[in-house]
Amino acid sequence: MVQAIVGANWGDEGKGKVTDLLAERSDVVVRFQGGANAGHTIINEYGKFSLHLLPSGVFHQRVTNIIGPGVALNIDALLRELKALAERGVPAPKLMISDRCQVMLPWHPEMDKYEEERLGKQSFGSTKSGIAPFYADKFAKVGIQVCQLYDEPLLRERLAIALVKTNCILEHLYHKAPIDLEWAVETLLRQGEQIRDMVGDTTRFLAEAEREGKTILLEGQLGTLRDPDHGIYPYTTSSSPLAGFGCVGAGVPPRALTDVICVTKAYSSAVGAGPFVCRLPGPEGDELRRRGGDAGEYGATTGRPRDVGWFDAVATRYGVMVQGATEVVLTNLDVLGYLDEIPVCVAYETADGQRITDFPATPVLMGCKPVYETLPGWKTDIRGAASYADLPENCRRYVDFIEKAAGAPIHLVSIGPKREEILRRD
Repeated sequence: MVQAIVGANWGDEGKGKVTDLLAERSDVVVRFQGGANAGHTIINEYGKFSLHLLPSGVFHQRVTNIIGPGVALNIDALLRELKALAERGVPAPKLMISDRCQVMLPWHPEMDKYEEERLGKQSFGSTKSGIAPFYADKFAKVGIQVCQLYDEPLLRERLAIALVKTNCILEHLYHKAPIDLEWAVETLLRQGEQIRDMVGDTTRFLAEAEREGKTILLEGQLGTLRDPDHGIYPYTTSSSPLAGFGCVGAGVPPRALTDVICVTKAYSSAVGAGPFVCRLPGPEGDELRRRGGDAGEYGATTGRPRDVGWFDAVATRYGVMVQGATEVVLTNLDVLGYLDEIPVCVAYETADGQRITDFPATPVLMGCKPVYETLPGWKTDIRGAASYADLPENCRRYVDFIEKAAGAPIHLVSIGPKREEILRRD
C-alpha cells in the first residue's frame, strides 16, 4: 500500500504531524521533492522539532526513511539535522539516500540570495535555500547526482562544465567572485564520504517493499498552490508538491498509489509572496497569528510571520481536486475556540465584479476579494477532548461545513500540536 500525504493549500498545513502519526503503522516514509526550504514541525516525547530534509518517520525505529531522487539534497543541512536529533536523545534513524538524488551545490543558496536581491520588489519571496538555482541546474542537465560523488574524474568533468555558466552569471550579473573548481571538487568529495553509508538504490528498495505488501508513506513538502504548473505561478516553489509527482520523486509506480491524504488547516496561512485572497490584516490577523499552532504562525524554516486569514473554501476545494484527495485531514481546529463567529470564504469577487467559486489563474486571482459566510463559534477550549463526539455541536457543524466545501471526507481532526491530539471522525 502506498499513501501520499500532501498539502491542500500554500504549505504549512501540519503535514509533518500527520506523517509522524501515520508512520506508526507504516514501514517506509519517503520525502519525494523539495529541499531544506520548508520545515515540518513535530512535537513528541523527545520535544519539538522542525524537520527540513529528514522524512517525518525518523522518530519511529521500525521505519525506513528514504530521501528520494526528487529531493534537493543539501548534505551539510542533512548532517546538521541528524546531529541535532542525536544531541536531543533521539535514536539514530534508519535512513537511505537515493544514489540518483541530486546534490544542492554549495553556491546554490548564495545564487538564490543574489537573485532575490537583484529582483528587489519583484522578488518571489524565496527562502534563499538555493531551490530555484538547484532545479534550474538539474533540468539544464548540469547538476550533480549523489552517485557521481564517488567518481572523482567524472565529478571534476561535470563541475567544470557546470561552472562555465555559473561563474559567468556570478561575475557578470551579480558581480561576485567565481567558484574555484578545485575547491568545489574537494568540497563535494568530502560531502560524499560523509553520507556514503546511507546511499543506495532506493528505487529497487521501494519496488521490493511494494511487492512484499509493505506500507509506504510519501511525504510532500509545501502544498498545491505552490506547484509550478497548477499553483500561483510565478509565486511557487521549483518542484511539484502534488501526489502525482510523488510517484516520480520517490520512485514508485502510479498504479501502487492507493490513498491521497490532503491536509488543510481550519483557517488559512501562507509564507512567501503572491496573491492570498483571505489575507487578514490588522489586529484580527495579529490575534489569529499569535494563537495559531503551538507557538504562533511563523515559518518553520525562515521564522517569518505567516500571512493568516479565514478558511478559503475556493482555494482548498481546488487544492483537494488537483491532488486527487481520497480524504482530508483538518488541523488546528483548536485555534478558533476564541471566536464568537467564524467567517469562511465561500467565493471570490473578481476585479470586474463577477462572483466565482472556481480557483482562477494568477492574473485574475490578484484582483479577487473574498466573499464570506459566517458560522457560529463554540467559544471553548477543545484541547483534551477524548473523542470527536465530545466536541461542541457548533465545532462539529464547522467541520461538516469544511468537509462539504472541500469535496472530500474528513476522517481525522487535529485539536492540538501534539501527536496524540488527533481525533478520528467516522
